[in-house]
Formats: sequence, structure tokens, C-alpha cells
Amino acid sequence: MEGILGDPVFQGVIPRIVDDIFNHIYQMDENLEFHIKVSYFEIYMEKIRDLLDVSKTNLPVHEDKDRVPYVKGITEKFVSTPEELYKVIDEGKANRHVAVTNMNEHSSRSHSVLLINVRQENLETQKTLHGKLYLVDLAGSEKVAKTGAEGTVLDEAKNINKSLSALGNVINALVEGSSHVPYRDSKLTRILQESLGGNARTTMVICCSPAGYNEAETKSTLMFGMRAKTIKNLVTVNEEITADEWRRRYEQEKEKVGKSHTIVSHLESELKRWRAGETVSEADWFIESQYSGAIDNTRDLITIPSVSSSLMLDGVSTSTPRSAGLANASPAKNVGDVQLQLLYQQLDDRGDEINQQAETIAGSEKVAKTTEIPEKPSVGSERLDEEFTVVRLYISKLKTETKLLHSRVRQLEEERVQHVQLVRKSDDESKDLRRQLHAFEVKVGTLSDKIDESESRKRQLQETVDSLNAELAKLRANELLIAGSDQESEQIVADQSALRAKLDEEFKRQSECYAARVKSLRDELDEKEKKLKEYKDKANNFKFQSEKSQEEVEQLRERLATKTKLLGTFEKTAEKREQARKDLRGSEETVNKELQTLHNLRRLFIEELNSRVKKVCDV
Repeated sequence: MEGILGDPVFQGVIPRIVDDIFNHIYQMDENLEFHIKVSYFEIYMEKIRDLLDVSKTNLPVHEDKDRVPYVKGITEKFVSTPEELYKVIDEGKANRHVAVTNMNEHSSRSHSVLLINVRQENLETQKTLHGKLYLVDLAGSEKVAKTGAEGTVLDEAKNINKSLSALGNVINALVEGSSHVPYRDSKLTRILQESLGGNARTTMVICCSPAGYNEAETKSTLMFGMRAKTIKNLVTVNEEITADEWRRRYEQEKEKVGKSHTIVSHLESELKRWRAGETVSEADWFIESQYSGAIDNTRDLITIPSVSSSLMLDGVSTSTPRSAGLANASPAKNVGDVQLQLLYQQLDDRGDEINQQAETIAGSEKVAKTTEIPEKPSVGSERLDEEFTVVRLYISKLKTETKLLHSRVRQLEEERVQHVQLVRKSDDESKDLRRQLHAFEVKVGTLSDKIDESESRKRQLQETVDSLNAELAKLRANELLIAGSDQESEQIVADQSALRAKLDEEFKRQSECYAARVKSLRDELDEKEKKLKEYKDKANNFKFQSEKSQEEVEQLRERLATKTKLLGTFEKTAEKREQARKDLRGSEETVNKELQTLHNLRRLFIEELNSRVKKVCDV
């Protein structure tokens, strides 16, 4: 799927998708801010392995608050350019499991998943959208008879076929509309649960062979694609509504309720006049066109009237006054009955909302996370609404700051551990360098002793040569002395000649031997001097590295002390935030009491309105 990264012709699907994403972002408005996170993992032997951190070899699959599966503990990297994302892909691709089979020299032995998480935030309206893109490279199904898999490769093929079979079962269950979909049969289907049957759009590319030798596999693959194509997902936008948006919606609903109360007041005043026996002129009758906007909004909120409201409407309509004045006002009274029905339904809806928001406030942690501002009935005071909103926003702010502090504390703790490991590693390297330096010093001392010994032997050989030269001079002097008595000592001359020949031969032999010995010693001496020079250079280099490592150790210790101090500061700040959060719980209890008071007022209002309606029915 990657192809050749950077090549516009031979690049694969993944780099083309990455280019489209960033080109689309570059064309968006400047007030939109994007945050892109990337994670890369593989499913190998039914174990999730992080390709960006090979030490994480068996990661679990959890569900978030919306019951969407995710891989816990996976490495996430922020990227801002396509090149940075390509580097992440190269890093993960180098850690994938591949093997050689009879059908593929680079056969993938796992399913790889590249997850791109994009978050869009409007800096003006604070509106936030988020989405995920799963790029899944499925390993191909294998027949052992064709691939010739053995040993570990055979086990890998079994797990690949098992996970693909589980994927086929899930697709069949979704196509048939089965009540139970076996997502949990495999890690692959568990991770792709949202893509297959959730809030997602899924594109599947199937690969098959045109060779007749692979006819069975090609048919099976095509049938698999046909089944997957029949799945239909309903997609909605992942929108996070901010506190300002909740506030705006609340103000709109509050305005609608105010208009509805105006209609009720007008109808009550008209009913009182009819009850008193007065004849209300047509100019004072309730006219629907005057409040068409409020009535339309109220009708939009109500789809099916409740049973109690319908019964009330029947009771009101059947108990029509028999006086002539009231008979003339029947059109206005019918309109009033409709308005009463709508208002009762609206009050019921508001009561349900009050109960729901009371339960929401009881779980303060959930309220703090979602930062939702519930709709309140118009009976409550505006001051209480504002205080409630401020408390909610402040709780949300404290939660966010606490999370950031905890994240920063964990990051500093990890840095501290890394620094400690670096210090220990530097100490070990320093010890190794000291040991090597000591060994080199011992070798240098040994070589110096050998050099001294060679010099001594050289001097001895020179002295031997000098003594031989002196003996030769004496022999020549004796030869001159006996040269005048040739007739008397011919035997002596012959002996001297023989002795001279022997001496010359011996001297020549000794000279050659000593010359060869001296040359050998000089060569050995030169070699020892070269080695000595190399060892001295290495010793100086190791000494320099040792000093440099010591300086780095000191710097790391200083940084460690600084980080430790900063960590203590953050821990104190976190404790203060936690104490402030506990103090806010008391404020939430006060708000709950005020909300209960509003609920009681609403109940009293309904009882009073029921009593008035009964009186109207009696009349």
C-alpha cells in the first residue's frame, strides 16, 4: 500500500491519501486549527504490536465512553507535514514481520493498521470536529500446499487465515442483519468494529490473481468483496458542542418559553373575562397569527401529545359552557384548548429535562468532562443560571488543567528515568574506558622494557665486533713481524695463512649473523615504536572521551535536579487543583438544592394550572 514513497508515479495508496489530506487542510480557512496524530501497529499472531515502539508487543483493546474500541497504550506521534508522516511510515514499515514463501519473496506475516486521527477546531466559534482514518493492510490468505510454509511461518499462516475467517463471519452477520455480530472473535474485527458496522465510511480494495492456477482463491476473494459491498453504514458528524453553543441554545429555548408564557397569560385573562360573564369583543380575542412564531416553535418541539394532555383536552372540549356569551366565543376557546394542550406537553418535556439534568448534576465527574449546560425552566432565576454555568465552566477548566499537570508530571518522570539510565550508562562507559586505558598503559610498559632489552643486546654485539677487530689487528702485526724469516718458519707461515683464512671466514660469518640480528632488532624496534605511538594516541583519545563523558554526566545530573525540582512544583500545584475541585463539590450540592427548589416550583405551577383547568371544566 505504500509503494515507493516520494515517487509521483509509483507511490501507493497511503501516500496519495496523505497528500490529499494535507492539500485539503491547506485550502481551509485560516481560523481553523488542525491537530493530526498518527499511530502505526500490526496484529501478529493475534497480538497487537506497536511498530513505533517494538517493546510494546501485546497491547489490549479497550472501549471509550461511546463504546468505540481503541488500542490502549499505543504510541501516538503528532505530525504537521506529509514528510513527517512519511518518516513515521518508514519507521513502522522497517519493524513489520515479513518472510519468504514459495509464492512471495516479501510476504507480510501480519495485518498492519495506520491510524490517522484529525481534530479540527474553529478558533472563532470554538466548534470542534474530529475523525479517524484507518488504513489497514490485510495479509493475504494462504494455502499451505502452495506456499510451503513450515514451522513459525506455518503458525503465522494459521493465525492470518483465522483472523480473515473471523472478518468474513462478521461481514456475513452484518449482511444478514443478525442480532449478534461476532466482533470479539479476533483482534482484527475488534479494532475494525467501528469501520464495519459503526459511524464510518469504509472502502475495501480486494487483490486477486488472474492466473488459472489461483482460480479458487480468486473466486473466494470476489465473493468476499461482494458480501462486504452490501454493508450500509449511517454516518453522522462527530461534533463536540462547546459551552458557548449550549448557552446559545439555552437562550433560544428560554425565549421560546417566554413567548409561550405570554400566550398563556393572554388566554388566562380572556378566560377570566368569559368566566365573569363578560362578553369579549372580537378585537380582544386571541388571534393565532399574532403568535404564529411562538406557536410554530412549540409545535416543532411536540410530535406526539402525551396521554394525560389528550385526556385534559377531551375534558375541556366536552365541557362547553351553555351560556350564549360563551357560545359566541367558541372559536377563541378552541384555540385556547389547543394552546393549553401544547403548553402541557411543553411542561412535560421541560419536566423530563429537569429530571435528566438533576441526574446529570449528581454525577459531577461526568458533567465536568462533557461540560454540557442543561436547559432550565424559565421559572428559575437568571442569576442562578449564570452561576451554574460559571461553576460548570470552572470545573471543566480545572479538570483540563489537572489532566495537563498529570500528563506533564508523567512526562517529567519519564525524562527523569531516562536521565538516570543515561547517567548509569555513562558511568559504565567511563569504567570500561578506565579499564582499557590501564591495559594500554601495561602494554606500553612492556614494550618499553623490550626496547631497553634490545638496546642492551645491540651494545653487546657492538662490543663483540670491536673485540674481533682488535684481534685481527694483532694478527696482522704478527704477520709483519714474521715476514722477514721466511726461510726459518715456512711452517709458521702456512699455519698463519690457514689461521687467517679461518679467521676471515669466521669473521665474515659472525659479521653476517650480527648484521642480520641487528637489522631484525631495528625492524622490531621500529614496529614497537609505531605500536607505542598508536597506543599513546588511543590512550589520549580514551582520556578525552572519558572527560567528555564526565562533563555530560554532570550536565545530566544538573538537568535531573532541575526536573526533580520542577516535578515537585507541579505536584504541589496538582494538589492545590485537587483541593479546589473538592471545594467545588460543595458548590455543586448547593446548585442541586436550588434545582430541587425549581422542581418544586414547577410542580406547584402544574398543580395550580390543573386546578384552573378543572375550574374551567366545571364552568
